[in-house]
Amino acid sequence: MRMTHSNPPTVAPPIYVSGQIAQDAQGNLVGGGDLAAQTDQVFQNLVHVLDDNGATFGDVVKIQTFITTMDGLQASREVRSRYLPDEPPASTAVQVAALMVPEALIEVEVVAVVPVDR
Repeated sequence: MRMTHSNPPTVAPPIYVSGQIAQDAQGNLVGGGDLAAQTDQVFQNLVHVLDDNGATFGDVVKIQTFITTMDGLQASREVRSRYLPDEPPASTAVQVAALMVPEALIEVEVVAVVPVDR
């Protein structure tokens, strides 16, 4: 029996995006106590960082979410789903007691891998 294999795609080095919180370009926290609003700002920030590095959410292979409250989690997931492809990447969510900015309710970091031939 002859074994066959497929060649994996050639990819650039991974892009590790540090945790993003709901801060605007001036460093102001957006969304106060509203988890959905903060989630939207976080994902807008991630779009900009990915774009600056030649990537999109379609290139994201891992998402790590740190969240301080489970209240509003469903609304946060709905916001997140607007940014992610139909087949979302591997993800982990962890509830934490607090984030570095006390009013921040969510922080998200991602890892993206961009195909070289794109």
